[in-house]
Amino acid sequence: MGTGIVATAGASMPGLHTAATYVWALDAALLAFLVAAALRRWTWRTVRAQLADPVMAQFWGAPPMALMTVGTGALLLGTDWIGLPAALAVDWTLWTIGTLLGLATSVLVPLRMIGSGERAFAGWLMPVVPPMVSAASGALLAQHLPEGSSRQAMVLGCYALFGVSLFATMVIVPQIWQRLVQHGLGAASTVPTLWIVLGPLGQSITAANLLSGVHVLPGQVAFGVLYGTITWGFALLWVALAAAVTVRTARRGLPFALTWWSFVFPLGTLVTGTSALAVRVPSAMFSGVAVVLYGALVLAWATVAVRTMFQR
Repeated sequence: MGTGIVATAGASMPGLHTAATYVWALDAALLAFLVAAALRRWTWRTVRAQLADPVMAQFWGAPPMALMTVGTGALLLGTDWIGLPAALAVDWTLWTIGTLLGLATSVLVPLRMIGSGERAFAGWLMPVVPPMVSAASGALLAQHLPEGSSRQAMVLGCYALFGVSLFATMVIVPQIWQRLVQHGLGAASTVPTLWIVLGPLGQSITAANLLSGVHVLPGQVAFGVLYGTITWGFALLWVALAAAVTVRTARRGLPFALTWWSFVFPLGTLVTGTSALAVRVPSAMFSGVAVVLYGALVLAWATVAVRTMFQR
């Protein structure tokens, strides 16, 4: 996810197409390696144990998003190397698997939390974000469908996936805020997860504006720009809050943990969302902010990747 979003976000940055393609190739290789390693180690007992854990279960939202991020990269970047037919085949395959798995996590993980008595944390968003990724990725695929009922069905399906994630997010985020107000931040290692809130926000901006580019319904462009700009404002507010909390915690000591990857993918979705708005509303503001955010994204990815490789 984290590496893939650097590639897909870079696809919209001027002059970075070739570099982003190499990052996508690296991400595709990492995905193949990790899937093979996971399939060798996972058993039904292992999966059940992870789903039974109230924290580990949330991160089952990551695999479907990782699959779809690599698939989207194939379509946006990989066509130069493997051709459009192969890129479409890869993207359709990974999108289908990722969407089905994401819908499963959107139901099973929240169902597991009912009656658990657990306190909400930002990781609760992980299992419900994949349908929003499906909506954004599906919009790109819809552009390659023939005009008519199949394209319309795909777009309507993507809007439905958009709704699944949007309303789940609207239910969960107030619980996260309530916990922060009543119980504080908790362990320092969980502070990076606050950035996960940007995931559904940025991805929904991306999805709304990519879907508006597939003209099958009236008012799509207006909806994409209006919803996107309003949500973009709140996303920037959350960036300010999360950054302030992160800096304050870092001064006291922020130990490295794999939760640091929460700095990367969510920020990347805000880059893609800002870039999507810049396409619909040519504006120096959106374009400039997208470039600044992408610079921050690359810096965050490089920092976390190095710490991951050399962690002790």
